[in-house]
Amino acid sequence: MKKVFLMLAVFSFGVVVAQDLKDINITPKNSWFKAGINATIPVSDAADLSFFSMGVDVRAQYLFTSHFGIGVASGYSHYFAKDNFDDFGVIPLAGFARYYFQKEGVFVGVDLGYGFLSNVDDSGGTYFNPQIGYHNDNWNIYGFYQNTFAENVVIRAVGVGATYNIKF
Repeated sequence: MKKVFLMLAVFSFGVVVAQDLKDINITPKNSWFKAGINATIPVSDAADLSFFSMGVDVRAQYLFTSHFGIGVASGYSHYFAKDNFDDFGVIPLAGFARYYFQKEGVFVGVDLGYGFLSNVDDSGGTYFNPQIGYHNDNWNIYGFYQNTFAENVVIRAVGVGATYNIKF
């Protein structure tokens, strides 16, 4: 039931966005490619499997207004395993939304999509990643709580990241 609800919500969001896409004019003032790094400490069940992770973050964002942006996000988080376990990873494929309170300052956002697991028997599951951070024209620095809800395992981690903005 949760998967059906999630799919309906994503589909509805996509329909609303698609209706507005016909009026999009991509310029360096409203379109950014973001690339960066992150580090996390696993929590909950993931803390039993891993002690630390490092990752890369890539995003493409379109600003509808000076305060609200949407886009696509991906990357890779490599989890370094504890004794008797193997290293594993999470590869998210997600849509994201961000709200910027001012031209420079605090933002809040969320990624929602699918997290593919590497080197794990389970293939992956729902990916949910709320964020809060600081931004300016060139950089984003943020904290996040990454969640991947696979069928047999839930990977959760608290982390910090930084991305550089490349306008296109």
